[in-house]
Formats: sequence, C-alpha cells, structure tokens
Amino acid sequence: MLALAAGAVLGFSASMTGSVLADLRDQPAAADSVLPWEDARLLAEVLERVKRDYVDGVDDHALMDNAIRGMVSALDPHSAFLDAEEYEEIRASTTGSYPGVGIEIAAEPTGIKVLRPIEGSPAFRAGIRAGDMIVAIDGEKIGLDVDHAIERMRGPAGSRVTLTLARAGAPAPIDVPLQRAQVAVHSVEHAMLEPGYGYLRITNFSETTAHDVHAAIADLERGSHGALAGLVLDLRNNPGGVLEAAVEVSDAFLESGLIVTAEGRTPDSRFRMEASPGDDLAGADMVVLVNGASASAAEILAGALKDHKRAVLAGRTTYGKGSVQTVMPLSGGRAVKLTTSRYFTPSGASIQDKGITPDIAIDGEETAPDTAAAARDREVRIALDALKSRSRLARASP
Repeated sequence: MLALAAGAVLGFSASMTGSVLADLRDQPAAADSVLPWEDARLLAEVLERVKRDYVDGVDDHALMDNAIRGMVSALDPHSAFLDAEEYEEIRASTTGSYPGVGIEIAAEPTGIKVLRPIEGSPAFRAGIRAGDMIVAIDGEKIGLDVDHAIERMRGPAGSRVTLTLARAGAPAPIDVPLQRAQVAVHSVEHAMLEPGYGYLRITNFSETTAHDVHAAIADLERGSHGALAGLVLDLRNNPGGVLEAAVEVSDAFLESGLIVTAEGRTPDSRFRMEASPGDDLAGADMVVLVNGASASAAEILAGALKDHKRAVLAGRTTYGKGSVQTVMPLSGGRAVKLTTSRYFTPSGASIQDKGITPDIAIDGEETAPDTAAAARDREVRIALDALKSRSRLARASP
C-alpha cells in the first residue's frame, strides 16, 4: 500500500544538502536569524527541566526531534518536520513508485483486508485477490496495525517476503511467497461512458500523472474510433500532490493562457506558469467533477479550466487550500515541509478557505468514485448529461 500526503501541493528543493549546511556554518549569521539570548536561555531551561524532573527518562534525540516537530507544525496545518521514514513515504507518493509487493490495504474489525492488488505488481502476479485478509507477514501476526503491515511489506526490490492470507472458501490460511519489486502506482484511470464520451479520473498528482493522462486520452480516442465528443474529468476525493503535475495536466487541455501564479518571500516561491499550444482533446467539451475533498493541486487544475471557460465544473464546493509546500532535505535523511507560497487562479482569485464553487451544483448523497462503475454513477450521469447538452447547443448554433 502507498500512503499519500493528502491535501498537498508539493515542490522539492535540493538546496539544503549537508554540504550547503556546512558552508553556512562557516558564514556569519544574518542579524535577523540569530536566536535572541533570552529565547535561547528559555529553551535551554525547559530542556534541562524536562531531562531532570520529568517522570520518565527522555532520550535527548527524541526530545529535540519533538521540539523541532512542534515548532514547525505550529506554523500552519500543512508544515511539518519529517523523519527519515516520513520523508521516504512522501518521496514515494510523489514519484509514483515504491519498492514493495503492490497491494492496497485497509483495517477492518476482523483484520487487515486487501482492497486490490496493483496491476503488474508481485501481489497481482501471485494471484492475491481483493477481499483476502492478511493474517501474518513472515510468520508474524500483524493484528489491525496497518502502518506496521506496510512497513513489513516494504523492502528493497529483489528481497523476499511471505504473506499468510485467509481467503473466503479456503479451508486454511494460504502462504504466498513474494519477491519485492519497484511498484508503479498510476494515478489515472479511464473508461468509455457512451460512444464518443469518455471518463477520466485522477486520484492524486505524482510525477507520472501527466504522462498517464496523455496515454489515457489516446486510449479513449482509439476506443471511440476518432476524436471524443466530450470528457468527464473526475477530481472528486483528489487530495492534491505535485504542483508541476497539476500544471502539466492543465496544459494538456489549454491552448494558451495563465495556469497559476504564486507569491512568497523568496524568489523561488514567486512564479507564474502558462500553457503552451496544444490541446489533447482538440477543444472537445469537458465537465469536471469536484467535491469537498478535491484539494490543492486538484483545485489548481479545476480553477485553471474554469477561469478559461475550458470546462464546466459540477459537484460541490472544493476544499479551499491555496498554499504551496516545499519539501527541503535535511541531514540524517530527514526533511522539513514548509509552506512557501500562496497560489492564485488565472483570474487572480485565492481559493484559501473558500474553495471553488461549481457551475452545476449537485445535491444529495455523495457517491464514491469508482471507474469500473462510472457509467452507473449518478454524479457522472449528471456530468454526461451536461456534456450532451453543450454538444446539442453547439450543433444548434449558426
């Protein structure tokens, strides 16, 4: 399973490497970066009190890690100090691949359930099925601890692990030996709704998303035996991801124009990104489905398409996260994720705490996105009807 950093627009910085830090230590500190001696003394006093008087002994390194974690997390809900394991997890979620066995899992009252094996992964090739329950890993019972299960299944490509599974209809648990491999996690799914009308869902934004979008549209066009008449783009429950990926996908549907701008304190945090010529859909109508869990990078894409009148938005008001986080490596394999910019849609609007209001509001009980059942999804059908209406109006226009 690959846990994703939800609700993030992420950039990565290589500026904080060990060699750079070593150079900085040899340079005089800027006046405004020196910790006032009163604050330094207070910090030292608190640390000393905790070490001397706290009811349990505290490891010095753990104490400092917690102090740093608290300092950064107090800045805003999206900034965080990442230990080596957390940093590796966020790197895996944004690169679109990780070393492991390739299954999505979830905790249930009776144990840890396989939601699905990822196509082409070791688990998929070994015949692991959705609904299998993981009883043990390398002979060790795992209970309901999903994080521990993920940690046990991860490992270097080429190494081996054995999963013990309880399967409906099987008289006894099944041992499945697996050889770990680099597993590609694709964030794009697609299907044909009706002749000429395609469905494309983006679950999150990683480095592979734009490539997968291009490939999905090409496949839909092959299935349609020509250009599509319209596309439903599903961004429901998309928590965000890599900023550049959202910009690339926006560019795939726009011929020109501004996609996003950002403002921050440093030169790198201030930017504007524009579309280049070329529209993968050749101007075919689009309806974008959004909801309250469509956040951050998903809102960049939805906002760009809405502001340029390239697509109609349908669904519910989006989450409203208008900031950019940059992941900066630190020593010891750790990193800090800091909010470095606030971004604005092409119209100049900030969606922070407001979200984007759809053109077509959809009320009632929400449906969970499911590509296999997209044609029966009530909200997808509403979007498809809107596409057909736009096509009829276009044909009726002189």
